[in-house]
Amino acid sequence: MIILGIDPGIAIIGYGIIEVVGSSIKLLEYGCITTSSKSPVPKRLSFIMKEMSSIIEEFKPDEMAIEELFFNKNAKTVINVAQARGVEILAGIEAGLPIYEYTPLQIKQAIVGYGRAEKIQVQETIKTILRLSEIPKPDDAADAIAVAICHSFSRKFKELYEMR
Repeated sequence: MIILGIDPGIAIIGYGIIEVVGSSIKLLEYGCITTSSKSPVPKRLSFIMKEMSSIIEEFKPDEMAIEELFFNKNAKTVINVAQARGVEILAGIEAGLPIYEYTPLQIKQAIVGYGRAEKIQVQETIKTILRLSEIPKPDDAADAIAVAICHSFSRKFKELYEMR
C-alpha cells in the first residue's frame, strides 16, 4: 500500500509518500511544491495541479490523506489556502484515489498519542518510526509524512475493528 500524505497550502505544499507492508513503513519520497506570492492565484493553482498530478503519476499511490484546515485569523489567507487544498484534492480525485482527511488533533494523537503535542514531538516520533538519521525538512514535508503515517495507523485500526 502506497500512501500520499499532503500538508495543504498555497505557498508551500508538503508531500510525503510512504509504503506500508504489514507493520513496516518505508519512506519513499518527500518534499514540497512551492508557488510564488508574486504570481496570480489562478496561475498558482494551475501549477499546483500540474505538480500534484506529476507526483501522483510518478509514485502511483493507492490512497491520499490530507490535513484538514484549521481557521486562521487572516480571511484572505484562509480562502487562498482553501482554494489550493481543493485543487490538491482534485488532483487525487482525478487520478482515482480515495481521499482521507484528518484534523491536526487526529494526526498528533495518532503519531505521538497526545493531540496537543508540539511539532518537534511529532517530528521526532516520525524520525523514530521511519528509522531516519534526521528529521525530514522542511516542516511542511515532515507534516505531510505525519499525515500519511496517521492514515496508515488509521487503516490498521479499521482493519482490526472489521475483523471482530
